[in-house]
Amino acid sequence: MERHILGYKCRGCGHVWYPNRAVCQDCRGTEFEPVPLPKTGKLLTFTVLHNLAVDFEVPSLTLGIVELSNGNRITGHLKIDQPKIGMKVTGKVEPVRQVGYHTSYGMVFYKG
Repeated sequence: MERHILGYKCRGCGHVWYPNRAVCQDCRGTEFEPVPLPKTGKLLTFTVLHNLAVDFEVPSLTLGIVELSNGNRITGHLKIDQPKIGMKVTGKVEPVRQVGYHTSYGMVFYKG
């Protein structure tokens, strides 16, 4: 089963919001329906975190902000050796952290 990050489409005007809103900022509508967000976009910025909590199993994490093809922006892990601002990326929902029996999922972006 493929997992998706969901945006929320306003039933009044069709604008897709991420994350969800109580009120549409375009038309003031209050009814939304969940829709899968696109998986492609461009990298706007990124950072490498080196000082992680003791229970992380990796020495560092690279996180980026991606503008998706529909204009929404989302933060996710980058699995890219040398990220460059403006590069095209493709994302998938994958496990990003395991603590005991709990698995956390998030968006992971790859080159292309």
